[in-house]
Amino acid sequence: MTSLFDPTRFGDIALANRIVMAPLTRNRAPGQLPNDLMREYYTQRASAGLIVTEATQVCAQGQGYLDTPGLYTPAQVAGWRMITDAVHAAGGRIVVQLWHVGRISHVSLQAGGAAPVSSTARPAKGKTFTTDGFVDCSTPRALRTDEIPGVIEAYRHATRCAVDAGFDGVEVHGANGYLLEQFLRDSINDRNDAYGGSVANRARLLVEVMRAVAAEIGGGRTGLRLSPITPVNDAAQDSDAQTLYEHVVRELAPLKLAFLHLIEGQTGGARDLSDKGVKPFDYAALRAIYGGPWLVNNGYSRQMAIAALASGAADAVAFGKPFIGNPDLVHRLREDAPLSPLVQATLYGGGAAGYTDYPARA
Repeated sequence: MTSLFDPTRFGDIALANRIVMAPLTRNRAPGQLPNDLMREYYTQRASAGLIVTEATQVCAQGQGYLDTPGLYTPAQVAGWRMITDAVHAAGGRIVVQLWHVGRISHVSLQAGGAAPVSSTARPAKGKTFTTDGFVDCSTPRALRTDEIPGVIEAYRHATRCAVDAGFDGVEVHGANGYLLEQFLRDSINDRNDAYGGSVANRARLLVEVMRAVAAEIGGGRTGLRLSPITPVNDAAQDSDAQTLYEHVVRELAPLKLAFLHLIEGQTGGARDLSDKGVKPFDYAALRAIYGGPWLVNNGYSRQMAIAALASGAADAVAFGKPFIGNPDLVHRLREDAPLSPLVQATLYGGGAAGYTDYPARA
């Protein structure tokens, strides 16, 4: 029976166990630069089979929250290299999550106070984090068709930077109502060009990004995060989510990706959304089409994770918030030891308090 603590492989990436640290935005990268405090934070958690970093913007335009890191300049590469070297020295594996927020941004975070970009010019009914705290998202402008190759190039360039920074791979963020999902869902995408309308057109940007990333680093070092039914960031459900995401996975099958990372239900919330009128999603059908390493996420307890692996429903389980208060989460799960709670007030921004000062068990 497969255990949480058995080794496995995600494509070309060897994992010492099947416990993955999910991406967690912590807003501790002033100037978008990875730093020594972040090095300590990730190194403390290097016992995870794989660390997926906090979401990291692929270009300046991709930023949507204050003090989130980037990966497109030499200084950012150097900062991340310090982190990957430390994680590897501690025996860990680490991939970077590549991110463009699209319309989940604010003019104060954009160069020259420009409008954020998206598949649409309709604003998101949501909040983002700025020097003034949480504020309403700004109204975006729809990307012109001739601008889209530049977005794809930003992902490719960030992937090359990830190689130079020593990452074991990358995870493309195609979830949670950010740019790629703003193109995917017909609840957001109202375009009438080659990137809007049909399922194939709405999936085109994600597929082209994934092909560019995989060509740069190899499919065996490329992952993708999807959230087929999450409503976060004003991402109402697609009219036919099952067909849409099955199309995406079929299109990506030739790339032989390292892993697919599925958020089941509402990100950070309920797994079953039927009481909110959200249609059920058949994750097993999607997995059958994909056929590769399958990483599950959203509110997994120790027992749920053990059961998922034992039944073959997953190849690994991603834990998010438990890794915040428990840098030694792998040890605690192995020993079935109590978990320390996180401090809500220190989740976003600040210094070491509530970040690197959570103790490990002796």
